[in-house]
Amino acid sequence: MTHGAGQIRAATAADAPRCAEIYAPFVTDGWTSFELTAPDPAEMAGRIESYATTHGWVVAEVGGQIAGYAYGSPHRTRQAYASSADVAVYIDPAFARRGLGRSLYGSLLPWLKDRRFHAAFAGIALPNPGSIALHEAMGFTALGVYREVGWKLGSWRDVGWWQRLL
Repeated sequence: MTHGAGQIRAATAADAPRCAEIYAPFVTDGWTSFELTAPDPAEMAGRIESYATTHGWVVAEVGGQIAGYAYGSPHRTRQAYASSADVAVYIDPAFARRGLGRSLYGSLLPWLKDRRFHAAFAGIALPNPGSIALHEAMGFTALGVYREVGWKLGSWRDVGWWQRLL
């Protein structure tokens, strides 16, 4: 699918090295991700293979290069949560502010709906005004904040939760 911001397509395991490269600074250089060690390409390939068929994983290409990705994953493990999904989007900062996040979610969210997911949830480590603006522009509404839920980079971190019914 082509969008003004780039070409959006389903991810494959071959995209894992670039997805891992995009994600790594979000893990190592800030608190956006609560992971402490950035996954290597093999781990990222496993994630893509795991989520791509069940929840969806899409990448945005600009000029033949992967500039960002978005994916859905299980919300919780108990069976009654099976119709809900967590979603996330990561954009290479070199490609920021081009509408890629909207384009990625514009592809991923209908994919989830078509597969009978009912609700999408996004956890956003705070503060993160850019991510909040993206999610709210895509129809997500704020639910609340888990205060001091994670310890990263020498401080307690809050996570806000946003929801969109599909």
